[in-house]
Amino acid sequence: MMELYHSPASPFVRKVMVVLHETDQLSDVALRASSQTPLRPDPANQNPLGKVPCLARPDGPALYDSRVICRYLNDRAGAGLYPQARIWDVLTLEATADGIMDAAVLMVYEGRVRSEAMQSAEYVDAQWAKITRALDALENRWLSHLSGPLHIGQIAVVCALGYLDLRHAARSWREGRPGLTAFDARMAERPSFAATAPAENR
Repeated sequence: MMELYHSPASPFVRKVMVVLHETDQLSDVALRASSQTPLRPDPANQNPLGKVPCLARPDGPALYDSRVICRYLNDRAGAGLYPQARIWDVLTLEATADGIMDAAVLMVYEGRVRSEAMQSAEYVDAQWAKITRALDALENRWLSHLSGPLHIGQIAVVCALGYLDLRHAARSWREGRPGLTAFDARMAERPSFAATAPAENR
């Protein structure tokens, strides 16, 4: 039995959970709650970087970083979430979505981890500017790549948008992005996304 060090509000963990749902591997993984911040890593977590997700395997060293874990689970199940004919576009979409998640998480940490005297509104605004540029790129250049059979790029984008709704809803990412809004609404109906939707009380 594999073990997933897990925090359900994390968009990176959600990526892995969606892949587990989509590849019918949920029964192969035990979830281990793991609370993480840069200042308070979980000593039980086998990721030396102190981050979730981390996948502990009985037959090898632990895997960490959502991109590594998702690729491993895909290959383990032969799921086809990394189509070779579109691989560079799909991986770029995943990287764009992961960048949105990174910036959004850093905005949260600025308010939760750093003391009030050390917090920087300029830093938070700079992170949101990264997110805005990435969202605009998705809306203006990548929408056609978000259609068709499910792939890891689509999964990552949905998880990024869900995290923006959870932690930064007041910034209204949907404004001026009708295509991305429609994509998100369409994907929300898929069982794997509905089952892993983040909630404030998680």
